[in-house]
Amino acid sequence: MQDYWLARVRQHATSRRSVLLGAAGAGAGLALSGTSAASAAAPTTAAAPAAAEPAFDFDTGNAAEEVLGPFAGPAVYATVAPSDATLIIRFANMLELCWFDAIAPYHPTAVGIYTQLPRRPRAEAATNRNKNIAILYASFRVFNSVMPQYAQTWREMLQSVHLDPADDSTDPSTPVGIGNLAGKGLAAAREHDGMNQLGDHGGRVYNRQPYADYTGYRPRNTAYELTDASHWQPAIVTKGNGIFQVQQFVTPQLQHVTPYSYTDPREFLVPAPTASNHRNKAAYKAQVDAMLATSAGLTDEQKTKAEFFDDKFASLGLAVGAAIQNRELGLDEWVHLHAVAETATFDAAIAAWYNKNVYDSVRPFTAIRHVYQGQKVTAWGGPGKGTVRDLPAEQWRAYLLVADHSEYPSGSTALCAAEVQAARRYLGTDQVRFRFERKAGSSLIEPGITPREDLVLSWDTWTDWMHDCGMSRYWGGVHFPAAIQASWEMGRKIGDRAFEFVQRQINGEAVLRTRR
Repeated sequence: MQDYWLARVRQHATSRRSVLLGAAGAGAGLALSGTSAASAAAPTTAAAPAAAEPAFDFDTGNAAEEVLGPFAGPAVYATVAPSDATLIIRFANMLELCWFDAIAPYHPTAVGIYTQLPRRPRAEAATNRNKNIAILYASFRVFNSVMPQYAQTWREMLQSVHLDPADDSTDPSTPVGIGNLAGKGLAAAREHDGMNQLGDHGGRVYNRQPYADYTGYRPRNTAYELTDASHWQPAIVTKGNGIFQVQQFVTPQLQHVTPYSYTDPREFLVPAPTASNHRNKAAYKAQVDAMLATSAGLTDEQKTKAEFFDDKFASLGLAVGAAIQNRELGLDEWVHLHAVAETATFDAAIAAWYNKNVYDSVRPFTAIRHVYQGQKVTAWGGPGKGTVRDLPAEQWRAYLLVADHSEYPSGSTALCAAEVQAARRYLGTDQVRFRFERKAGSSLIEPGITPREDLVLSWDTWTDWMHDCGMSRYWGGVHFPAAIQASWEMGRKIGDRAFEFVQRQINGEAVLRTRR
């Protein structure tokens, strides 16, 4: 979820997309995000790196980037779309926290989060060799937990650097044993952490449905009838192929998943979104009118930023990546920064989903149709249409595709705010240089049209980046301002908690985590 490593994974995936997905369209991101998880689950292998690639240097390299990425890229990017926040975050968290545990025995003070293995002699930490071996075996175990359909790919990953996938050693004095123990320990804890990863909640044995809801959530409105304009209404969505589907609230059980840095998400209950209460007519209409005005006045920069931040692989990932490149971190610090960022986003997602279940709040598209039913409005008229003044309110759509869960608070904003706060505390500065180029016409929503000219998206502080991440959800038409403000505040608090949690692990001050 999502972080720099998954952003690099995306690069590997897009460079090999024709192997995995056949003849994809010109826009790699568009082609991949249009691939369903169901269709991607069938292959048992993914594209391997070309044989001509240079051998990996265990002593000086970074196995997570140089070995895992080329193999994991096609599998990860085909299994989850760039906007599938809950699964992106889960995959990234499990992988990167297993790295933390895998190298902890080679660190002077760190202790693993799920496995507290004996510390190894300092001489073994003098190079990256043992750490890289441990990282690869830990990843092998976790990959087989979260994406078992690609078991052969994970075997080939180890074999590509002459490691034996059949080596099941649990000897804590060897890097293979340490890696196996770290990966298995994390997988065992997270497979039954409340997310229903294996689809066996309640003892289900047959025809399991991974990540299926077990909370009994039911929307108060249907896609066809609005009975309460204060609450979420599932949208009818299509990929333009003649098939139309009604949204289902994605993984509402995330609210019950075990977090790292706090005990109960109720601690982060945000204020009620009073303007989204349709009985509060003046405030309800005011936020609808403000959304319509924003939609009508969208700039190329706002559209481009909305798309950039909607892609969780690119936005959350490249931010951490830019920070890493600016600081030239060694392997230990590289892993620790990822652990800080992943803990923050993981815990922020749980709190955000808890609040989404509490308030079950209305999305802008429903509110606009409710207020202006049967009338015409001025707004963005859809891809390539620009601003129009005769748009039937029932045909209004957000610039971004609306996500399949309730509106309040903003999950994406919470993730950004938490990651920002945790990362800047780890790095000790708010200063960071982000520069991302977007070519003219590179939009996935308005291809060939937006932006009209080449754009460089730039931020010089974490604070500015967090601000635009949140506002992009408003520009994109999928969140009202109150949802963004609530998530900024909640995310910052969780970012602090996440940093302090991981720092205790680094300092060796933590106790072994147990499963609840």
